Amino acid sequence: MVSSEPGTFAYDVWHKRHPALFQRLKEALPYGPARRDALDALLEETLSGTLTPLPSDADEASLWNGPWDRGHYGKGWTEAPFLWAESYFYRRLRGATGYAYDGAGSGGTAGDRAWRGVDPFAPFKEAELVGSAVEGQLAALDTLEEALVDERTDALLLGALWGNRADLGFLITAAESEGDRPLVADDRDALRALLRTTEERGGHVVLVADNAGRELIPDLLLAAHLLDSGRASTLALHVKPHPYYVSDAVTSDVLAALRRIAAAPGAAGRAGHRLWAALEEGRLEIRTAAFSCAPLTYDAMPEALRAEFASAALTVFKGDLNYRRLVGDRHWAPTTPFADVTAYFPGPVAALRTLKSDVAVGLDAATVTALDGSGEAWRTNGAHALIHVRD
Repeated sequence: MVSSEPGTFAYDVWHKRHPALFQRLKEALPYGPARRDALDALLEETLSGTLTPLPSDADEASLWNGPWDRGHYGKGWTEAPFLWAESYFYRRLRGATGYAYDGAGSGGTAGDRAWRGVDPFAPFKEAELVGSAVEGQLAALDTLEEALVDERTDALLLGALWGNRADLGFLITAAESEGDRPLVADDRDALRALLRTTEERGGHVVLVADNAGRELIPDLLLAAHLLDSGRASTLALHVKPHPYYVSDAVTSDVLAALRRIAAAPGAAGRAGHRLWAALEEGRLEIRTAAFSCAPLTYDAMPEALRAEFASAALTVFKGDLNYRRLVGDRHWAPTTPFADVTAYFPGPVAALRTLKSDVAVGLDAATVTALDGSGEAWRTNGAHALIHVRD
């Protein structure tokens, strides 16, 4: 899937979403002339220049010029596969903002460290943790205290699923949809059944998170429920090792969300304190992997990560980008079975995803016909969602 065709979702990312993002970055943090010029130059390069490799002394050069290199350097940005080019864009953005060192060959200097490690998206993420929307998320947990385990599981799965609309990169150029619609694919029954048997499979669950802020809160509340209910004896929460795709969660975002949950009154506050204790006890772990920011699909995952997923009773992938990487960023026929495209995955796997890009699999023919006839951009407008499971 490339992004050179006007009118496509991928084309609009380069020509609409990214210019808006650059403007917001320059408004959110007081970058000096050198950083602002670097941002302007990167935006211009992505629209009219070619992909060039990182200098050998740049951060992550050994990955981007080694195992992640797929021969796309020298192409125009929109001529390379969309997943690869957009991932590389976020690596270059980390360099332009000063978060990462882009190498002396890119005009940086070894002493240019003032902005090293400063998350360029932090102001957006921090703003997500305040306000009535978050208060409502947290207060809603009070209504579930007397519910049966499966009822709580169902409610928290849906909360985590629809929380995926709280994606800052998406919201920069799109309005949030109104109300929740029926899922275009709904494997909740199979997912609940699988969660009831995790203890028989060792009890370890992996949750591959997506966004920070308002989306991460229901993810953490789901994690608390899985641990409290025994659906998981241990849980690994995978987040990104670096800022990525605007709002993707890193470890500091998890800690900020945990503090916000723990500060809430009622059931949410109690869940936050239990999660904090679970981290201290080792029942909950925060994990990162370089491959989480790779421009590749999960069928190319390194062996260490494959072994980790293979040891899990269940791995749950959250969000649109993780979905694209899980099933393959291609123009699949939407009726292609989810089990077929994830057959390579080394263990039971589930996907919770709000649709924000063209990729779709696992839908039945009648649903596709109805969606195609609706006249809306159902694949990309964030108004539809799905739950897939493959045991």
